[in-house]
Amino acid sequence: MSAVLLGVMATAVVPASAAAEETLRTVAAARNLRVGAAVNDRALETDNGYRDKLKYEFNSVTPENAMKWGNVEPEPGVHTWAKADAVVSFAQENNQMVRGHTLVWHGGLPTWVSDGSLSDQELRAALQRHVETTVKRYAGRVAVWDVVNEVLAEDGTLRQSIWLRRLGPGYIADAFRWARAADPSAKLYINDYNAEWNNPKRAGLYNLVRDLRAQGVPIDGVGFQTHAMIKESASEPLPLTQLRSTLQLFAGLGVDVAVTELDVRLKLPVDESRLAAQGEVYRRAAEACLAVARCVSLTMWSLTDRYSWVPSSVPGWGAAHPLDENLAKKPAYLRLRSGLKDRDFTSNAVASHSGRCLSLSGTQAVQAVCGKDQRLLFHRVATKTYQITDPTGYWCLTAGSQNTLTRTPCPASGDDQRFEVRPSGDGQQLVSLRSSRCVVVRDRSTAAGAVLEQAPCSGTPVWELTDMPGHP
Repeated sequence: MSAVLLGVMATAVVPASAAAEETLRTVAAARNLRVGAAVNDRALETDNGYRDKLKYEFNSVTPENAMKWGNVEPEPGVHTWAKADAVVSFAQENNQMVRGHTLVWHGGLPTWVSDGSLSDQELRAALQRHVETTVKRYAGRVAVWDVVNEVLAEDGTLRQSIWLRRLGPGYIADAFRWARAADPSAKLYINDYNAEWNNPKRAGLYNLVRDLRAQGVPIDGVGFQTHAMIKESASEPLPLTQLRSTLQLFAGLGVDVAVTELDVRLKLPVDESRLAAQGEVYRRAAEACLAVARCVSLTMWSLTDRYSWVPSSVPGWGAAHPLDENLAKKPAYLRLRSGLKDRDFTSNAVASHSGRCLSLSGTQAVQAVCGKDQRLLFHRVATKTYQITDPTGYWCLTAGSQNTLTRTPCPASGDDQRFEVRPSGDGQQLVSLRSSRCVVVRDRSTAAGAVLEQAPCSGTPVWELTDMPGHP
């Protein structure tokens, strides 16, 4: 199977037995999004229930450990590909994308690399061979690679890893260039944790990506691990409040962005309030990704508590995943699916020529000074088609005869209250299904209170929907 590039969705082929229910996979595919899970080697080999959940719920998979250097080349030149091959074969059988993890990391190294026995020149040559050999083996089958992983310290400087100490900072650019040469079709990512909010690490990552791309280094995307936790009291503020703004910030560099290792751990034992709070954080992550056009995938770092990394690595914590130890759906799963499915959104609609907002505060539709009263609810009724209402959902923008636009109670029959949101230039056209004409300000007036009408769409000013999801 040829690789499916991240951000370019193929038609989802879901096993027939799952077609009757809405899974994470089916609702994500409807949003042009990859939803994924890290794959536990042992579970994939021995647990049929796990395998079923993995293939029905996800259209992307990431080997949790199978592709790390210490597992694929435990001795120099001696490769053990079986576990990595199993993940890739499973993905091919189930029309899933593979996210390769990871090529260059300070952890997971074979002893013969980490023990200091190689000279600097030998170490660099070994790293280059590893990157090239691994990427070439899976060329056309692994669509995305986490090329370098966790290269930053918490203060935003480069981590004092074996690679920085021995090879200098140029190893990062080298790794990307080696990977690009080995498979020009694969998307190449830098991946890190604790960079989801405004802190020194985020600033350091931003500067690193900006500077490397300015040098022509082939970085296609940035992955945010997004390991979160609910503190002992569920009443404390929930995490990931800045995830959306962070994703948008990095998308502004011209790269794709992705949530790559999402989990939300709880202090044990769990209770209903913390499980509910956990569900809200999963939903928040989904909404943040969906709100950013260049957020192309959302990956859970394990789908079930049965095979979790958390209890052994963070004693006293656990229950971090959407399914429990019996593979049953937790509130986290239900809230995540709800977040992926919900395609309604609220936004101001700002006229590009005047900077004023579409308003339904009077009987006629007009443009007004932007404010909370001009927030509009876009209720999705079909693909890219919405009812546009006031915040209460009672009054709808309505296309009448003779090119008029008024507000009338929702819902109306026919296409009078249905508008296509159509991308155009740097904004959106709002196209009446009744008339195939666009919502415009009469005479292109810039005055507050100017009346809106329907007009031919060619050459009309567009509307900026300030909070429109990136995956309508």
